[in-house]
Amino acid sequence: MPNGSSKERTLPDFDARLTVVTSEGRVKGRGHREVTMAAILGGADCVQLRAPELPGRELLALAADLAAACRRAGVLFVVNDRVEVALSAGADGVHLGQGDHPERARAALPWSTALGVSVETPEQARRAQDFGATYLGVTVWATPTKPEARPVGLAGLDEICAATELPVVGIGGIGPANAAQVLEAGARGIAVVSAVGAAEDMVGATRALAAKLERVRP
Repeated sequence: MPNGSSKERTLPDFDARLTVVTSEGRVKGRGHREVTMAAILGGADCVQLRAPELPGRELLALAADLAAACRRAGVLFVVNDRVEVALSAGADGVHLGQGDHPERARAALPWSTALGVSVETPEQARRAQDFGATYLGVTVWATPTKPEARPVGLAGLDEICAATELPVVGIGGIGPANAAQVLEAGARGIAVVSAVGAAEDMVGATRALAAKLERVRP
């Protein structure tokens, strides 16, 4: 666990306005790699690999390839849930839920590695800030992509943003029609799954979202 100088404990900036979360099988013949490449071409700031269906070795190989592609493009790359895969693949960060022991993960991760934590309450947000999270993820609206997540709505998002100095990323049911509302409620950025992964033109959908966010200042 890093416990030395303050320099070692300096957290990386996480200033992503648009994160594209990968998915498998939303459109036939389209997987994590295709979604990632489209997100890069369309101007996303960050790609999050979420691939619970893949076994460890296959996931690591894919993560290493995508991390390299994102690095070349200057796009942040985050792995969902799997701390060991994120570290081995050279990812910029890892994103965890409340049940994934994020405090324990922070102790195991280099401070240069971003740690995103999903939260549902201001109390969880403050706790995550205290143990060294880099950014927070908040489910705004219900989504079939992650039915177990509890949506907090715009009012709940506003409360969480007010409770922490960390950047907050809204996710869940977000698309071009409501992305601005999420930033206006205090979020630094948004994360999307279907809005890109299920779009007919993934590159175009990413570009449209990026342009929409560029016009809104939180």
